[in-house]
Amino acid sequence: MTTTRNFGRLGQVSALTLGGGGIGGVWGRTDRDEAVATVHAALDAGITLLDLAPSYGSDQEAEQVAAAALRTRPAPDLMIATKVGLPDDEDGDVVERLTSSLHASLNRLGRNHIDLFLLHSQLRPSGPMVANTLAWSRYEDEVRPTMERLRDQGTIRAWGLTGVGHPQLVLDALNSDSRPDAVQVVVNALDQSGDIWMFDGVQPRNAEILAAANQGGSSVMAIRALAAGSLSSQVDRPVAADHVTALDFARAQPFRKLAAELGESPASLAHRYALTVPGVATVVLGVKNRTELAECVQAEARGPLTDAELRAVADLREAASV
Repeated sequence: MTTTRNFGRLGQVSALTLGGGGIGGVWGRTDRDEAVATVHAALDAGITLLDLAPSYGSDQEAEQVAAAALRTRPAPDLMIATKVGLPDDEDGDVVERLTSSLHASLNRLGRNHIDLFLLHSQLRPSGPMVANTLAWSRYEDEVRPTMERLRDQGTIRAWGLTGVGHPQLVLDALNSDSRPDAVQVVVNALDQSGDIWMFDGVQPRNAEILAAANQGGSSVMAIRALAAGSLSSQVDRPVAADHVTALDFARAQPFRKLAAELGESPASLAHRYALTVPGVATVVLGVKNRTELAECVQAEARGPLTDAELRAVADLREAASV
């Protein structure tokens, strides 16, 4: 059984969160029956939070899977996070699109509130529009006040950010007086942001974002523990040879060697690392079936990395960054 950790406004949550990417088919193929069974197995393992998004899978598959699983096995105490994407932010009413997305998710899930509602668009400096990003001015003037209003109304219990936008803007959001309740931060052994990173000429600042969240009281959800599959035994979906995931996978060969020397799978070592990082409230799993879920639950049961294991991982990360 997974343990629990403090998650600020939401109280105690499980150290492992079942993510929607895997059960929605983003991280390799699965089917509806297996995805539903994986949700049920997560409940059996003591997981208390699902992290979904309408964009995970075709036709909102992750939310559809969760709804199907909970219809056959109600879990009123299970907390649900979902997201809103606001691409092309110069086209249309941001507030209307945000609230419409929220109510559509509520209808799909058959719930009257969302426990955690996350902005899924990457923050960018104000200026020319870039697809799949949101200008800082629109975040500050429209998104943040709307999130706080929805929380005050009880439609959501908490709100947050996917903290992979322009790092200075994520830090500004976390250091503001009206900071988010939670933030999703890339946390993995080799600090690989991979294909989620889109700011050429700007370096990610994942560790700094995690520290700022902790200092300001925003709960941290660790994402990309497997670096989109780069820290696994194999990438289980087609990617081109020059895709960043394939390149990261090649660079991660020393990590797989270390895992073998320690007598565990790369995925197990990667999840144990994310669980060991100070300040992480919960690690979001990208699993797509019960076998992968069981491996993560067993990884947590192995306990945190020892000081020697952490030093070995740190040495690999330093070597990879050169």
